[in-house]
Amino acid sequence: LGVICGEMRERWPLLAIAVEHRTGRLAIGETSVVIAVSSAHRGAGFEACAYCIERIKEIVPIWKKEAYADGEVWIGSEAAYQAEVRQSLTAPE
Repeated sequence: LGVICGEMRERWPLLAIAVEHRTGRLAIGETSVVIAVSSAHRGAGFEACAYCIERIKEIVPIWKKEAYADGEVWIGSEAAYQAEVRQSLTAPE
C-alpha cells in the first residue's frame, strides 16, 4: 500500500493520504478498504482515490476464502498457492 501511496503523491497534488485494508473474517457487505485523501481540488482527490482502488486490485496480493453450505474455496493468490502445494505433495519424486 505504501508503494501505491507514493504513486498517488507523484501523480496528484495531495495534501494527505490514508489507506487501510482490513484483514481477517468479514461478513458479506462489510467495508474492507478505506481510502481517504485531502487535496485543494476535489477532482484530483476523486481521481487519486479511483486510481488507488484499481492499483490495490492490480498489485496487492489479496485472497479470500469463501464458505458455502457444502464446503469452502480459496479465491485469489492463496488458491494458486494451495494448488501448488497439493501438486507438490502428489507429484512423483
